[in-house]
Amino acid sequence: MGVNVGTEEPEWGVEPDDDAGAVIAAVGRQIRLWREAAGLRAAELGEAIGYGENLVYKVEAGTRIPKPEFLDRTDEALGAGGKIAAMKQDVAEARYPKKVRDLAKLEAEAVELGAYDNHNLNGLLQTEEYARALYEMRRPSFVPDEINRYVAARMARQEVFERRPLTMLTFVQEEATIRRPLGGREVMRRQLERLLEVGQLRNVEIQVMPMDREDHAGMGGQFHLLKFDDGTSLGHWEGQLSSSLVSDAKKVRIIEMRYGIIRAQALTPRESLAFIEKALGER
Repeated sequence: MGVNVGTEEPEWGVEPDDDAGAVIAAVGRQIRLWREAAGLRAAELGEAIGYGENLVYKVEAGTRIPKPEFLDRTDEALGAGGKIAAMKQDVAEARYPKKVRDLAKLEAEAVELGAYDNHNLNGLLQTEEYARALYEMRRPSFVPDEINRYVAARMARQEVFERRPLTMLTFVQEEATIRRPLGGREVMRRQLERLLEVGQLRNVEIQVMPMDREDHAGMGGQFHLLKFDDGTSLGHWEGQLSSSLVSDAKKVRIIEMRYGIIRAQALTPRESLAFIEKALGER
């Protein structure tokens, strides 16, 4: 098999302050030990599995996160009998940025999740092409490697829709997020179709906050509200350059109060789906 240099780009780096780096470093060491035991140079292993020598070295050094197919091919080439391929589970979560993993873990544990968004559609509702468009318009710009990583992480978070027992998911979206054609009209058309599809799920309610409202409890910005089986709640706020969790009970109650008022001020779920359908028909 020839060296496929193009397969190197999607492999993702490890963030310097990421505690998952120890896992990736351990995986890399195991691969190097298996390679050396097989009597292969890095270039020879790369040729055998269809990856460049440089990437093999980076994976072994723990500075690049290998894809599942990298581990599968390496396992086969080195005759590891499934021992290297078995590391895929350990590597899986580390492929996504730490802050996204932390949020995804909370979302997976929540029994109820509420979100108010005012600039773009909530990440759990986004299509892959809409999410990619958002990351491509970031300033300063992300390199393709970073875009691929963030998009994959955002799509992985949507596994919450498949969780059993079902998580109750409610979303309030500003009208502007429905009308602004981020990514282009065709991307937005497919995104609105996705909203209508998700909005039919029994555990999902999507509401639209019309721009003509004269009273609005969400002027402080967008946020998430997560409720857990033990009765506790957390707020999550994401700003331009940072995000934070709100655990103080008094502050969480304020977020809960605001979210309740926002939902009361918005269109009902039925009215909102009709609004989205009408917006789709105008495209």
